[in-house]
Amino acid sequence: MAVAPGLPPGAVHELELLLPPERRHTETDTLAFYATDDTPRRVTPGAVVFPATAEEVAELVRIAYRHQIPVVPRGAGSGNVGGALPVPGALVVAFECMDAVLELDPVNRLIRVQPGVTNQQVQDAAGEHGLFWPPDPGSAAYCQVGGNLAMNSAGPMAVKRGVTGDWVLGLEAVTGTGEVFGAGTRTTKGVVGYDLTALMIGSEGGLGLVTEATLQLTPRPATKRTARACFADVASAGAAVERIMAGDVVPSALELMDGLAIEALRRGGFDHDLAPDTGAVLMVEADGSTEAVVAEFTALTERLEGEGLLEVATGASDTEIRDLWRARKSLSRAVKRIAPLKINEDVVVPVTRLTELITRLEGFAETYDLPIVNFGHAGNGNLHVNLMVHPEDADEMARAHACLDRVFDTVLELGGTLSGEHGVGSEKAPFVARELDPVSRELHRRIKDALDPKSILNPGKGF
Repeated sequence: MAVAPGLPPGAVHELELLLPPERRHTETDTLAFYATDDTPRRVTPGAVVFPATAEEVAELVRIAYRHQIPVVPRGAGSGNVGGALPVPGALVVAFECMDAVLELDPVNRLIRVQPGVTNQQVQDAAGEHGLFWPPDPGSAAYCQVGGNLAMNSAGPMAVKRGVTGDWVLGLEAVTGTGEVFGAGTRTTKGVVGYDLTALMIGSEGGLGLVTEATLQLTPRPATKRTARACFADVASAGAAVERIMAGDVVPSALELMDGLAIEALRRGGFDHDLAPDTGAVLMVEADGSTEAVVAEFTALTERLEGEGLLEVATGASDTEIRDLWRARKSLSRAVKRIAPLKINEDVVVPVTRLTELITRLEGFAETYDLPIVNFGHAGNGNLHVNLMVHPEDADEMARAHACLDRVFDTVLELGGTLSGEHGVGSEKAPFVARELDPVSRELHRRIKDALDPKSILNPGKGF
C-alpha cells in the first residue's frame, strides 16, 4: 500500500495490519472516485477503506484518533450538500461491505441492518411480510441506510408518516475516540437515559459512525389513489395546499411543481397531457385500507376545488398512478435542459407561507437574471429551490451565490429552516449561524467535544 498524500506513514502501516489489500486503497483511480458526492466540488482523500464489521470501524477510528486524521463516512455518495465530500488527506470510510440484513422480526415489526444496506433492500425484505419502512427518499434504489440516518432523509411520504428519525428504534455507533456504544431500544416505548438515537440521526457523521440500525416497520397500505391537479398559477395551488392541510385528512403525499418546472417539462416533451394553461401542479395521494381510502380521497379532491383549478385527473390502478406521476418523475431530466448545473436547496417554511416564498423566489429570479425551478413536498412546506446555472460563467455564478444568500434570509424571515432533508454538509455550513442562536451553537460544540474530542469526524460539515 503506497503512502498517500497527507496520510502519516505510521497510520498506513496500521491500516495494512488491519485490513486486507482489497479493502484499503490509495491508488489514484479509487481516490478520484471517492473525491466527490453529488456536488460539483472534488477533494482527493488520503485513503479509502472498506470495513466489514463494527470492530473494524472502531479500530479505524482509533488509528485516525492516534494520528489525528480526518474521518469521512460515506454511503452511496448521493447527497447534494457535500456531506460525504472528503477533506484533504482524509480517511474515507465507505460502508459498501457492511450491507447485511442482520434480523427481520415481522411480529415486532422491526428490521436490524448494517449501514450499507440500501433503502430498497429494506423495502424488499420487509415487503415479503406485508410491511415497509416509511422513509421514502427519491434515491431509495441506491441510497444507503447509514446515509438516510446521517441526513435524517425523507421524501413524499413524510407529510403523513414523518422522516427517517421517526422510524428508527435504536442504533450502534462508534465515537470519535473509537468507542462503540448502543442507543435506543427494540421497543416502540423507552425512556431510559437521554435519547442518543435522536442525537445521532441528522448529525451527518460528525458525532459518530453508525454501524448498525434497528428500524421500525409498519404494514404496507392495502391500496392508494392519486390525483394530479393542474392550476393556473402557484397562488391557486398554494391555496389548495392550505385547504388540504387544514382538513381532517392527511394525504400520504402532497407534491407541488411551479410554472418554470412545467415549462421545463414541456421543453423536454415530458408534460404528459397537462392542461395547456397549467402554471402549477399538485400531486395528491391517499393510502390505507380500501374502505378508508375511498372516503379520504374524496375529501382530499374536494379540497382541490377553488379558484384557478383547471383540471383534476385521478387514478387507482398501479398503471394509472404511474402515469399520473410520470411528469413529476421526469422533472430531474427536464430541468437539465435549462442549464447544466442546478444548485439544489431543500428549504422549509410553514405551509401557510409557501406561496409567499415562491412569489419572493420569482422576484429573485428576475432580480438576479437566473432561472429558479421550484418543486417539492408541499404538505411539509419543504420546497426544492433549484438555481439553474452554467458553472463556467463566473458572473452568473456570482449572481447565483448572491441570490442564494437572499433565499436563506427569506426562508428564516418566513419562520422556516435552511434544510428539511438534505442536511447541512459543507455547502450550508457557513449559513448555520443565521438559524441557530449563540447558546444553541455553544451546546452543539460541547456535545461535539464530548463525542469527538479531536474533531476528526467529518470536519467542516453540519454544525
